[in-house]
Amino acid sequence: MIKQHPTAIVSNKAQIGENVEIAPYAIINDDVIIGDGTYIGPHAVVYDGARIGKNVKIFQSASIAHRPQDLKFADEKTELFIGDNTVIHEFVTLHKGTTETWKTTIGSDVLMMAYSHVAHDCHVGNKVILANGVQIAGHVHIDDWTIIGGMTPVHQFCKVGKHCMIGGGFRVVQDVPPYILCGGEPLKYSGLNLVGLRRRGFTHQQIENIKQVYSYLYSPHYNVSQAKQLIGSELSGNTYAEEILGFLANGKRGIIGK
Repeated sequence: MIKQHPTAIVSNKAQIGENVEIAPYAIINDDVIIGDGTYIGPHAVVYDGARIGKNVKIFQSASIAHRPQDLKFADEKTELFIGDNTVIHEFVTLHKGTTETWKTTIGSDVLMMAYSHVAHDCHVGNKVILANGVQIAGHVHIDDWTIIGGMTPVHQFCKVGKHCMIGGGFRVVQDVPPYILCGGEPLKYSGLNLVGLRRRGFTHQQIENIKQVYSYLYSPHYNVSQAKQLIGSELSGNTYAEEILGFLANGKRGIIGK
């Protein structure tokens, strides 16, 4: 059963699950899939290409799967995916992909606060929090459990590693490695995200293993290339060393400084 307000405009071609609620003046286009138990708030617009999971909450005036702000986009059939249990607050804007990747992906259990934006071809992992006014440019990759403070822009093609916390009001113009805190202008490494890691069940030994990696990477005695060599040779049995080196190997914009 669908609970649809009579003022909502819903295409009969849209695929809508059970127990979906569609509030006044919402608009649902043709090529849309909405999972069971999802709520679409008043004046929200869900455009072609939206693939929305179960128990998602989309509040008033959000714009979902709109046209990418990319001059090369020529109305190709691309998509935006939203995972289960994600909450999208008022005036959030999410753009679908371009032919670069054909999709934008928002994970499950994500919280997107008011006025935040995710551009085309981005990946936002599971359990991510984007605070009010966070602006994510195209082709950005944000891994699981990351928190980005309010009014923070993230430059296109940047990568943000898992379990990071980025302070509000700063600019992200380079990659942010996993497990860390960062803040300042320019954005700088501020130690490990100890509170977040402990809350998520990381053991003392696991945290020490991560700390070992960053003692090399952000040492004043080594540049990044030297630190990577030392991490590879000195911490060969450390699984976090391998993970962080893999993150560094796949970046395009370098990492934030110290």
